Amino acid sequence: MDERELLILGLLMSQSQHGYQLNDFIERNLGRVTDMKKATAYAILKRLDAAGYVEVKFEQEGNRPPRQVYAITSAGERAFGELLRSSLSEANPSVPHGSIGLMFLDHLPPDEQLGCLERKLAKLDELLRLTELSPRHGHGIGVDLSIDHRISLLRCECDWLRGVIVRIRGQA
Repeated sequence: MDERELLILGLLMSQSQHGYQLNDFIERNLGRVTDMKKATAYAILKRLDAAGYVEVKFEQEGNRPPRQVYAITSAGERAFGELLRSSLSEANPSVPHGSIGLMFLDHLPPDEQLGCLERKLAKLDELLRLTELSPRHGHGIGVDLSIDHRISLLRCECDWLRGVIVRIRGQA
């Protein structure tokens, strides 16, 4: 399992929901901390159902087509607890996006290196600005901590990239 499964199970811990509700909540409220796509969420729900971690019921209102409502099972609650403990206590040595490209930076002339990195910095600065505008969640500290973590990482990456740009300019 991965953190995307933790996210889906965690959202189902509070209440049963249909897929559209889950995706809408993720998009509206958690877009600053996850980039999960709708198709991925549905694939994960299907996988969690096959594993017995969620159950699917059909609900129909009026003449509308029936929709699937997902609820966490007791096995899903146990899996959620295990995933949560693992997520909070493990160190994952993930490789940040762009690290491979940096290895081959020398294949570009310095002015092109600077242009690419300055464009990246502008995008990161804008992402940081938007993330800093995220409203406080107000229900416990978890969501706010996740956003604060994202802000800290973005600030660190921006600062590091500014230093790299200064370093390349010094060598040019």
